[in-house]
Amino acid sequence: MFAYLEFTPLFMAFFVAVLLIVVMNPVAHQWGLVDQPGIRKNHKGIIPLTGGLAMFFSILVSSFATDVWLRNDPMFFTAASFIVLLGMLDDRFELSPKGRLICQFGVAAIMAWSAQNYVTSLGNIIGFGDIHLGVFGYFFTLVCVVGVINAFNMMDGIDGLAGGMSLIVLLGVVVLLLLSNNEAEIMGPMLVIAALVPFLAFNLSIKGFKGNKIFMGDSGSMFIGLTIVWLLVEYTQGQHESMRPITAVWLVGLPLMDMAAIMYRRAKKGESVLRPDKQHLHYIFMRAGLSSKATLIAILLIGCGYACIGIIGEIAQIPEYVMCWLFIVGMFIYSYIIQNIWMILRQLRLIKRSFN
Repeated sequence: MFAYLEFTPLFMAFFVAVLLIVVMNPVAHQWGLVDQPGIRKNHKGIIPLTGGLAMFFSILVSSFATDVWLRNDPMFFTAASFIVLLGMLDDRFELSPKGRLICQFGVAAIMAWSAQNYVTSLGNIIGFGDIHLGVFGYFFTLVCVVGVINAFNMMDGIDGLAGGMSLIVLLGVVVLLLLSNNEAEIMGPMLVIAALVPFLAFNLSIKGFKGNKIFMGDSGSMFIGLTIVWLLVEYTQGQHESMRPITAVWLVGLPLMDMAAIMYRRAKKGESVLRPDKQHLHYIFMRAGLSSKATLIAILLIGCGYACIGIIGEIAQIPEYVMCWLFIVGMFIYSYIIQNIWMILRQLRLIKRSFN
């Protein structure tokens, strides 16, 4: 690992992110990139939404200044620039969900067609041999990219959640790169981690980083979602293959399941699947009586569980179709629990009272 790990770009990404977070704090107020308390927002005070900008520019600066990671693939930074700009506009003007979705598909097209980073094979997920997508791989990739971007965007509901979940996924990628003897690719996720850590420190007001509270905003959650799906597609396809496609699905399993359950529930009620509400997992945990901190820890532990299942499946080489069916069954169980959570909690309270 250390043979391929270059510390200069990592330190640069970290300190540039710290500097930008501090510098952008007053600028955010001037640009109107701030989050005000509201019906769906429980925070206190006006908080800058420039965490995503700081992460993006710190990765951009350190990558080009030290000539590491994606130096031969500027299309990543092209796509990332558009998604960050889209997020900034959404943070500032609250774009329509449909308009935002169309733009996300445009960014996904840059990844699939321009960068030629797309899904060519799903692996042996049904037990009858590898499924090769051919030209349909481009269109499948569009759906995957938009899905992951929105999954992480929906996760951004309480302090540390979207960032913490991203950290879990990226660390999982690092582990799998090491296990597959593909250490040469390790600087990609490590550079993102280096930029993500200072954001989390300020976002959670950790000792030594207090006084500059910041949110990543839609620009940050969509940027981190794009970055993760870009890396996962790259490391499951072609010459940089380091894990099976189904393993990548498990790494982002919790955000995907939460998004799927929410959209199904909204569609079942006849509502727009793009309409925001307070039915996300973190809202449910907090309505059930958990504090914001306890909710964060609980959800991140669940996210770790999903990632660990994927990693164990990869190490043990559990058949891909077994891992796929486990994921599908898990998704149905998750959806059922979330839809019936209040009835389940009532039953648990009744059982508890019967023993008292």
